[in-house]
Amino acid sequence: MEAYCVKCREKREMKNAKAVLMKNQKPATQGVCPVCGTKIFRIGKAK
Repeated sequence: MEAYCVKCREKREMKNAKAVLMKNQKPATQGVCPVCGTKIFRIGKAK
């Protein structure tokens, strides 16, 4: 799954992606940028 990396300023393929719930109980996906190692986050159901 792709997500926008704020540090690289590009869309990157997420590494170690896992489904999480936000505080408002909506689904999201959290992972790590493979280039810089920053946490990246995408709102919406994991595919």
